[in-house]
Amino acid sequence: MRFLFKTDYEDDIKLFPHSGYIYSYGLLLAVLLIAPYVLSSYLMSQLVFVCIYATVGVGLLILTGFTGQASLGHAAFLAIGAYTAAYLQQFNVPFLVYFLAAGLLTGVVGALVGFPALRLQGIYLVIATISFAFIVEEILARWESVTNGNEGMRVKTMQLLGTTVSRDGPTFYYLCLAVLVLTIVGTLNLLRSPTGRAFVAIRDSETAARSMGINVALYKVKSFAISAAITGFAGVLFAHKLSFISPEMFTLQLSIEFIIVILIGGTFSLHGAVLGAIFLVMIDPFLTYLKDDMPGVIGGIAATLGAGTERAGHIQDAVAAFASANGLKGAIYGIIIVLFVLFEPLGLYGRWLKIKLFFQLFPLYKRATFKRQKIYVKSERNR
Repeated sequence: MRFLFKTDYEDDIKLFPHSGYIYSYGLLLAVLLIAPYVLSSYLMSQLVFVCIYATVGVGLLILTGFTGQASLGHAAFLAIGAYTAAYLQQFNVPFLVYFLAAGLLTGVVGALVGFPALRLQGIYLVIATISFAFIVEEILARWESVTNGNEGMRVKTMQLLGTTVSRDGPTFYYLCLAVLVLTIVGTLNLLRSPTGRAFVAIRDSETAARSMGINVALYKVKSFAISAAITGFAGVLFAHKLSFISPEMFTLQLSIEFIIVILIGGTFSLHGAVLGAIFLVMIDPFLTYLKDDMPGVIGGIAATLGAGTERAGHIQDAVAAFASANGLKGAIYGIIIVLFVLFEPLGLYGRWLKIKLFFQLFPLYKRATFKRQKIYVKSERNR
């Protein structure tokens, strides 16, 4: 068991609290670097989506997890980044230029969304971001001279430094991994800076933040802009991976899935964005297995337990009908979110912390270790 004794402020904001972090993350990075040479193309494709969704999750964590501003409009920011890349490609703009342009444009739009949202909180802010998502989706469908409307746009194969980068090749995977790593490291440094500490102060108490001299309005807009810009970068990679984009790909459901990423992974940790992205990518293969293979498995178990051939066939048909039902994916999402909110509000990363701490402190672990105390003054009760 390792005890850390912090003697000054610099110890409290170190990027790596101790050398063990360097070794463990270095080993993880080494495994990810050799993954293209040991995994199948299907698994590599799934890892690419994990990197893209985790990048979006990190951007959303800055806004929601660390600043406390709810958003259900991040699919719109992803769309702006994707369409910027597809549009600029038509003029033979280099990848690095339209990649940066997509992030810059999305960040500006995020700041513009942040200004009217300054007077909104809670459910009203959620409604405002949903409205923004609907507006962007409608613009994409109607502005045919730029977006081709509902016909969608083809995204050309990426040209990086004069080299063609296939969406299924290891180079594209390394690019997505590099963007994710840089986003995480940049966000960690942001949270160690005065700006990041201001974000957290606003999340915990706007009244206390104002009393400390923090310009709450300015930092809220900054949070929207940074979060949107990161999502715009992910949108470029998303467009290249799919090679075709259309307005119906950036719906409210996608924004809800991004919220699921941070709720299930963990709302107050960057690890949660990665864990939530892994969950989001795994849900579709699970549903495919549930629909294609599970009915036969259940029917075989029923026959083994003594059910007749006809009875086992009926059971198999019933399971197949259930697995193919419309809305099953949404129902699974809803059930999982409710279970996490009730039993593990800190998400998958919170559960990992508790398991790790349990073995570190056994037999002295207390269940209330991670319970947050909330103390409000009278001026905050009417927020």
